[in-house]
Amino acid sequence: MAMRLLLDPGHAPARRVTEAAALPQALQALRLQSGDLVLPSPVNAHDHGYGIRTLDFGAIDDALEVWIPGLRLRPRTDPYLEALVAFGRLAKTGVGATMHCHNSLNVDRLADEAGAVMRAAGDIGIRLALSCPLLDHDAWAYDGGPQRLKPFLSPGDWQALAGTIPDYAPIRTQLAAVEAVAAANTSPLVDVQYGPIGPQWCSNALLEAIADASAAHGRRIHMHLLESPRQRLWLDRRFPEGVVNYLDKIGFLSSRLAVAHGVQLRPDELELLAERGVQLVSNPSANLRLRSGIASIASAVALGGPAFAIGLDGTGFDDDQDLWREMRLLYLLHGGRSLTRQLPAGSLFDAATRVGRRVVNASNAEDFTIVDYRALMAEALFDDIDEAEILLTRMSARLAKGLVVADREVMREGKLTGIDFDAALSELLAQARADLPRLEKQRPLVNALSEATRAYYDTWHGIS
Repeated sequence: MAMRLLLDPGHAPARRVTEAAALPQALQALRLQSGDLVLPSPVNAHDHGYGIRTLDFGAIDDALEVWIPGLRLRPRTDPYLEALVAFGRLAKTGVGATMHCHNSLNVDRLADEAGAVMRAAGDIGIRLALSCPLLDHDAWAYDGGPQRLKPFLSPGDWQALAGTIPDYAPIRTQLAAVEAVAAANTSPLVDVQYGPIGPQWCSNALLEAIADASAAHGRRIHMHLLESPRQRLWLDRRFPEGVVNYLDKIGFLSSRLAVAHGVQLRPDELELLAERGVQLVSNPSANLRLRSGIASIASAVALGGPAFAIGLDGTGFDDDQDLWREMRLLYLLHGGRSLTRQLPAGSLFDAATRVGRRVVNASNAEDFTIVDYRALMAEALFDDIDEAEILLTRMSARLAKGLVVADREVMREGKLTGIDFDAALSELLAQARADLPRLEKQRPLVNALSEATRAYYDTWHGIS
């Protein structure tokens, strides 16, 4: 059984290779075996770098707005270690690049935390796009902020929570912090981007300033857009002309922009995003787990809509950060019901590789994942079945054997070459458990805030 070189999955079959000299130069020194399959590494085009996953700190899946307060229970840990474990988890699955939407809301800590995150990515060896958070509207409630939730909280809970309402830095200060992070970045494997959290959490002035800064600096933007039904309803109230039309009017839409989720986007909005060259990152597991719905990916493709990529959003179908299963889920959700598959395998792999690389600003990257194809095909009777279909039907993270990023062997036989993952995870868990007394004290307040949020949005009308 020869090695297989699958450079254009879904569009062309693998080439059978028997000698290392026939492989790309970056792979020739590796000890590849007969039965291995080599393909371009997939990109996780939207994530949040949870070293401690959300369920582990008690943020149980719920409707998005009710789930968000649970993020307050995220334990206080070393940002380097948190990122090291999160990125290590991805690299062990064969993912060579990730879009990291940083979670800090303290602009004074951004440079130090970003530096720690970039160092973690470098120690592991993956490519990193770092989306620096920008917002100036509080996330408690879309239509009016914390005061809207006050009637649904006890006086004691309100008093305890009111003291946690943040003061947001001026727009100029926030944008300057992003530029400071970018100026400190000297790695060719890291791209710093503007990260407005979402239009519902940004003032018009902030969105317009980001559009201007992106055009002036040529810097990319990565933003959540129209994830949940409640966001759709609120943004329609706030922008009668439509939020996507507003963003276009201010020059926000361009090929430098990627938007995550897009579950509630309408056909006319998808067409406009496509016209402007915007990329749409689909997160099917997260959207199902947080009850936001299913994005119209296949319809968008049929309409000539925006190029799409794939992201895990810190979740995954089995809560395991397995991008291969995420690809399978998206493939099955959007296959359609006709005699011809609505979303072909080639489009799926283009999303995971070519478009994903655009999102992380690494279009020219040549990174490779090595898969144990012998194990995938151990019981097959034919040797000529389309490799892309095999991968989309059976591939999982445990069958990723190797990862090469920028000519560096990052993972070999399922083990990371740059760090001791198990030791890093053990240390991170120890730090998280040391924070348990604080988390246990905060937990009743967080639960109260979640239920107040549910009660508040229950008063809204027009959401099915």
